[in-house]
Parts: sequence; structure tokens; C-alpha cells
Amino acid sequence: MAILLNKDTHVIIQGITGHHGSIHARLMQEYGTRIVAGVTPGRKGQEVDGIPVYDTVRQALQRHRVQWSVIFVPSAHAKDAAIEALRAGLHLVIITEHVPVHDAIDIHSEARRHRRIVIGPNCPGLVVPGICKIGIMPNDIFLPGDVGVVSRSGTLTYEIVHTLTKKGIGQSAVIGCGGDPVPGMDFIDVLRLFEKDKKTKRIVLIGEIGGNFEERAAKHIRRCVSKPVVAYIAGRCAPKDKRMGHAGAIISGEAGTAETKIRALKDAGVKIARLPSDVVRLL
Repeated sequence: MAILLNKDTHVIIQGITGHHGSIHARLMQEYGTRIVAGVTPGRKGQEVDGIPVYDTVRQALQRHRVQWSVIFVPSAHAKDAAIEALRAGLHLVIITEHVPVHDAIDIHSEARRHRRIVIGPNCPGLVVPGICKIGIMPNDIFLPGDVGVVSRSGTLTYEIVHTLTKKGIGQSAVIGCGGDPVPGMDFIDVLRLFEKDKKTKRIVLIGEIGGNFEERAAKHIRRCVSKPVVAYIAGRCAPKDKRMGHAGAIISGEAGTAETKIRALKDAGVKIARLPSDVVRLL
């Protein structure tokens, strides 16, 4: 997925001196990601595993060439951090959970204004296997190949990708959009990338109850996707009107149920896995 990441991609981490930021800085470096700087206000001059820390994104960009920022900043300050990075011209992966909906709307509005990509909030990030990882996905579950994976659920992504890898089925890119009601990149955005990407020959879509993301994706697949798609939808047995884990995983009336999503995807020619393990067989 050279459209998004390559071996020359340079990344900064906002919130690098925090617990999660420092842990995942090391893990991303171990995967081969070029983490060139971190940003934590008031911590300029420090280092985290050899990565220099600055007070602001602007200071970091004065010393380093950067395309992406990954945000581990607490939810109360995530909007300010995101807008600072967007105005500096960076694409974003926002790992932070519990970002208020109105803050997420403001972030995505700013991203459109600057024509930047935002993945998240509340997402595991993205990986181009063997090339680059931005986020918190495990390092050892990926295998380079031709299957593009897009998901709303982090843990289901890990389970299905690990199963693919064990069976020798590699991935061209894995993108976790996150489970919030107002995401940055959604299924349709990622499907467009996979359709353009020459390395991606097949697509796995991992959805869940709540919202209409999968129904909208089904319409797009019918009209615009020429590559085969396999989908797994979590939440078949979820009680009505009960939120299940993710902020976006709530059913309202008859909309957003597993049944409506599965029916829409089947009508678009998508093969549906009843269990995560079925994805391998259907591919």
C-alpha cells in the first residue's frame, strides 16, 4: 500500500513520554517504522529510546522530515494535538479512546480543510506488512501478501490476520478504522484505496453492529469494487438497543443490526463468514 506508507515514511509520536506512547514507540521501531521524533509539551530535550522529544510539532518539523503523526495524547487534549499536527501538514493516526464526538467532528473538518488523512480516533492504526507500522497492532502476526484488510474492531483484526498468516495468506495492508461513531477514514475510503492498489488482489472487511458503515460500503462495493470481498460481521447475537463495547456499536430500531448489514453485503456479492475462522476458507 505505497499509497499510504513506504520504507521512507517518517513518523512522529505525540504523547511519546506517556506510558503507552513510550511502549509503542519501541515496538514500532522494532517493526522497522522510522520514528524520528516525539512531542510532549514541557519535555523538550528528553529522549525516549533514542528518539528526541520536542515541545511542539513545529519544533519537530524544523529538525525532521515527517509525513505522519500517531497520537497517544489523553482524550481531553487529543483535539488540540490533532489540529496542531494537521495544520503542520501531517496525516494522523489517533489511538486515543473516549475522544468526545464534537471534538472528533472538529478534527475531521480540519483534516478536510487541509486535505490530510485521519485514521481513528480509538483505532489500532495501519500496517503495510514488512514495510511500516503506525499504531498498536502486534508486530508478529503479519505476512506480506495480496489481501487488503479493513476493520472497525482491533481485536478481531488481530485474530483474523493471525489466522490468515498461519495459513500462509499474506496481507497487502491492514487498516483499523476504529469503533467510534465518527471515524476519519471509513470503509468506503479504504475500499477506494484497495481498488487502486495493484498489490491488493482480495479484500477482507471486518464489521460490527451499529451505524450504517457496512450498508454504505455494500452500495460502494456493488458499484465500484472489482476485487473479491469477504466480510465478517460481529454482533449476530447482540441484544437490541444495547451498546456492545465500541461507542459506535449500538443498534437503533431495525437499523445497524448484523442482519441488515449481512443482507446488504450479500446483495453486493460479498461472501459472508459466520465465524472469523471461516474467512480463510472463503478466500
